[in-house]
Amino acid sequence: MSKGELEAAIAAARAGGEVLRRSYNTGVTVQYKGPVDLVTQVDTESERVVTGMLRDAYPAYGILAEEGGGSPGEEDARWIVDPLDGTTNYAHAFPFFAVVVALERAGQVEVGVVYDPMREEMYAARRGEGATCNGEPLRVSGATELSRALVATGFPYDREDLPAALELWGRMAVACQGLRRAGSAALDLCYVAAGRFDAYYERGIWAWDVAAGSLILTEAGGQVSDYTGGPFQIEGREIVATNGHLHPELLAMTSKEAS
Repeated sequence: MSKGELEAAIAAARAGGEVLRRSYNTGVTVQYKGPVDLVTQVDTESERVVTGMLRDAYPAYGILAEEGGGSPGEEDARWIVDPLDGTTNYAHAFPFFAVVVALERAGQVEVGVVYDPMREEMYAARRGEGATCNGEPLRVSGATELSRALVATGFPYDREDLPAALELWGRMAVACQGLRRAGSAALDLCYVAAGRFDAYYERGIWAWDVAAGSLILTEAGGQVSDYTGGPFQIEGREIVATNGHLHPELLAMTSKEAS
């Protein structure tokens, strides 16, 4: 695998982050893709910049992008892009959001980059080579008990799925030390990789939410699966992600919702 692919992903994510930073807290135009699922003109502009740079660097690769700016490729590789993960946060000037770029080849994620432009934290990983934040190695926490763990999650945009998510939230809140819903799946995964969170779970996510972060987490020593412990699929719409030690306890709870 070319070292240039990771460098191209980092450069594109950084450029997208500059778009987000320039417009942050200045007021954005909001449109709705669903009852509560929104998009701003900044999403679109960031996506244009990110995908444009990736196309220039690797014109034969396909692109899957959240806001529709993708294209088929001529090879078995595609970039997966979320130009603004945490759009609702951004629209409310809540500084927890990121630009996400992953490279998938032959069905396997090979490169993952998540850039937090407000904290200027660049999370990056290439398969088999570990994960870093601003060049420093990442490692998951050593927490071994859910009762001592800080856990992250998210809620589905589809309101029909909300009751089940809230029921699981209630059980998880009792079982763990603390439960957070910060609003960016990509950063949640990176925070598990960095040992800030001990675990993360969510249903209703998309490939662009989790492709990069799942690789960063596993390269930092973590573990990912579906809600029942089966293999994690980036288009499977659900994820359980932990430091490894906590995986059995998390699955004991999420598998009840999956059944």
